[in-house]
Parts: sequence; structure tokens; C-alpha cells
Amino acid sequence: MKIRPLSIEGAWEITPQQHGDQRGMFMEWYRFDRLAEAVGHPLRLAQGNLSVSGRGVVRGIHFADVPPGQAKYVTCVRGAVLDVVVDLRVGSPTFGRWEGVRLDDVDRRAVYLAEGLGHGFCALTDDATLSYLCSATYNPTGEHAVHPLDPDLAIEWPVDEPQLSARDAAAPTLAEAVTTGLLPGHEACRSFVASLEPDGMPYSNGI
Repeated sequence: MKIRPLSIEGAWEITPQQHGDQRGMFMEWYRFDRLAEAVGHPLRLAQGNLSVSGRGVVRGIHFADVPPGQAKYVTCVRGAVLDVVVDLRVGSPTFGRWEGVRLDDVDRRAVYLAEGLGHGFCALTDDATLSYLCSATYNPTGEHAVHPLDPDLAIEWPVDEPQLSARDAAAPTLAEAVTTGLLPGHEACRSFVASLEPDGMPYSNGI
């Protein structure tokens, strides 16, 4: 397993080692110890999600309030997607920057993104299936989105006519999200990550 940081602080690409023969294939697609060594703390496993999308569907850009945020470990178990990480942390040196990684059922890469980062993807095949682990359970009042087609983000989606959900189509632009105070702050995100204990939970201060 190879883990390398992306250009956005808090995001990593994971490439597993596949072992195959005439019978099939085996691999370790997630290792808590290897990931913790790279990112500095374990990923708390609070929820697992599965998403199936048709070709041309774009989902995102989604993020959660920090704290507690929602770190994610994402892989594509069927088909292919362009997985996109967006730095939405106000004050970050890479604020507003995005980076894309192809996730598919051939190389079987994964992406880890820390609390405060935005996430989205574009399905490159029919029945593109994402499996992702989350550090916190879904909280509808703390979940938000930034418009994936915002020209200020200028994400190069590999599709002529992206299919969006009603929620994503109505999401604010990056500038609107900044103005309304919707986005997390860079220092708040770094402080929260630094507060995580060896089990991935925030320090309780003895309480």
C-alpha cells in the first residue's frame, strides 16, 4: 500500500497492492495503522456509505461543520469516477483549490480527506459505485454544499452536461458561502484534527 499526500493539506491518495492469479484477486483496501501513520491519527469508523451513480452524474461539493466535521475514506468498487477534493477552509493557503483523482475498479485507489475539506465526484461509467468510510454519522443540520459548477472553483468535470441533484443545483457559490459564514476556518479545522485522541475521538479533558 502506497499513501501519498495530495497538493491540498489533509488529503491523501492511497494505492493498494493487488495480489492476483487465475482464481481472482485479493488486496487490503484499508489499513487503519498505515493510514494513521500517514495522517497522524486513526480514522474513527462511525458510518459506512455506498453510492451508485449513472454516467454523467456529479455529486457534491459536500462538507460538514467543524467540529465535528466528517473525514472520509473513499474508493470505487465498480466502474470509475473522477473524485474531487476541494479546500473550503477559509484562511488556508490552498483555499478554493481543487484536485481530482480517478478512482476505478482497475487500480482500486482510494482517497482520504480530513475534516473541513469539500468532496464531490463525477461518474465516468454507468453504475459507478463508491464505498466510503466516515468519521462521524450523518447530521442533516451540519451538512452543507457548494455548487459544483461554480466558475470560481472551475472544476474540470469530464462531462458535457452534468446531472445534479436538486440540492446541489441550489447550493451557494463559493463566494456566497464565504459571505454567509457557511465555510469552516482553516485554523479551527487544524485545531480540531490536532485534538484527536488515538481512537480518533476529540480529547475529553477528563470529562
